[in-house]
Amino acid sequence: MTTPSVCPDAGERTDLLAALAEARAALTGSVRGLTDEQAGRTPTVSSLCLGGLVKHVTAMEEGWLNFATEGPSAMSFALPEGVTWDDLMAGTAREFPTWMTDREKEFRMLPGETVTGILQAYEQVAARSEKIILTVPDLSASHPLPEAPWNEPGGAWSVRRVLTHVIAETSQHAGHADILREALDGRTAT
Repeated sequence: MTTPSVCPDAGERTDLLAALAEARAALTGSVRGLTDEQAGRTPTVSSLCLGGLVKHVTAMEEGWLNFATEGPSAMSFALPEGVTWDDLMAGTAREFPTWMTDREKEFRMLPGETVTGILQAYEQVAARSEKIILTVPDLSASHPLPEAPWNEPGGAWSVRRVLTHVIAETSQHAGHADILREALDGRTAT
């Protein structure tokens, strides 16, 4: 008779998923009860809106979990022909990469987008992430970071490090969302 194998880090996975669920709840709580128009408003001097924050966190989580399973090819920061990082960072690039313009759209509610649709997309990404985290063979498995000025040259991140980054980013944006919600109607989610 064989004993079923138990994942040696099941408790760690459960704890990490619980921390992520808590951060997600704080973020999504900030848009509950808002109209689509309210979720698209920018009530502070920044250009952030609540719907855009949820969209950004959705894309960020999906991108990092893709990296955790596929490696650096899942996060390409390719530049257009003849454009350098120095040009891009100085704002003098003659052309911007698609990934950069796509990222800018993440922070806004675009025509036709709804709070319901944005939350559904986030729930789908969250469900996929949880499945990955529960089934990936080893949280210590790592991939080299893609080349970009904000990444440590030659650096590598483990699945565990990716997950802690997603938790930190989600928590940070949940705090931003509280400020935006309070500016809209005086309520906070946390």
